[in-house]
Amino acid sequence: MSKDHESVVSNQFSPQARAYVESPVHARGEDLDALEALVRAKRPNHALDLGTGGGHVAYRLAAHAASVTACDLSADMLAAVAATAGERGLTNIRTVQAPVESLPFEAGCFDFLGCRYSAHHWRVLDAGLREARRVLAPGSTAVFIDSYAPAPGPLDTHIQAVELLRDVSHSRNPTLAEWLAALSRAGFTVDTCRTWKLRLDFASWTARMRTPEEHVGMIRALQRAASAEVRAHFAIEEDGSFQLDVMAVTATAA
Repeated sequence: MSKDHESVVSNQFSPQARAYVESPVHARGEDLDALEALVRAKRPNHALDLGTGGGHVAYRLAAHAASVTACDLSADMLAAVAATAGERGLTNIRTVQAPVESLPFEAGCFDFLGCRYSAHHWRVLDAGLREARRVLAPGSTAVFIDSYAPAPGPLDTHIQAVELLRDVSHSRNPTLAEWLAALSRAGFTVDTCRTWKLRLDFASWTARMRTPEEHVGMIRALQRAASAEVRAHFAIEEDGSFQLDVMAVTATAA
C-alpha cells in the first residue's frame, strides 16, 4: 500500500522518539542557547515549537514563556515530549499533532515561534512558512534553525542524496538563498542570519534513524566516489563522519 509523505515522516520518527529526546546533537548546542537567550528577553505569552521532534526547543521555551505548544506529526514523538516535560516539571507545555502545512490554530494566536531541524521534512516549505506566519501575531519573533544545501550543484546533489538514503522521510534541504526568499514570500522580515558547520558522527547519525545497512553502504559508496570539492566541503572523514551546513535565521512577522 502506498503512503503519503506525512505517513512516511511519522513512521520514520515514531519508533525513534526516545532516541531524539536523548540525542546529544539535538539536545545541546550554541544555537539552542542563543534561542533561549532570545526568548528570555521576549518573555512571550504563548510560544509555538513547530515540528518539535524531541522537544528540545519546547523545553527551552517553557522556562520563559507563559505557555508553550509543541506541534509535530508524530503521536509517539509528542508522547515522549509530554513524558519528558512531566519528568522535568514543565507544566506549561501542551502537545498538538498536526502537519505544518495545515495548523489547527487561530491566526495570530502565538507571539513567538521556534522551529529547529524540522523544515527539511516538510512537504512544501512555502506552505509551512505561510502557516507559521499566519499563526503569529504581527511583530512577533520567529527563529528557524535547520540544515541547508550549499548552492553549487555537485554539493547540493550530494547532500540531498545522502540525506535521503539515510532517512526516506527527507524532503529537501533548501539552499540559504531559497530559505531567505521563501521567508520573504511568507511575510517575514529577516533580522539576522548565522551559518556554521555541524559535525555528524556517521555511526550515531545512521543508527538514530535505523538506516538499513544497504543504504549505509550506498552512502559510503557515494562518499568514496565524491569529487575532491565535495569531500573538502563536507570534510568527509575515513569513517563517513562529515560536516553539515546549518543556519539560524531570526525573523519578524511583518
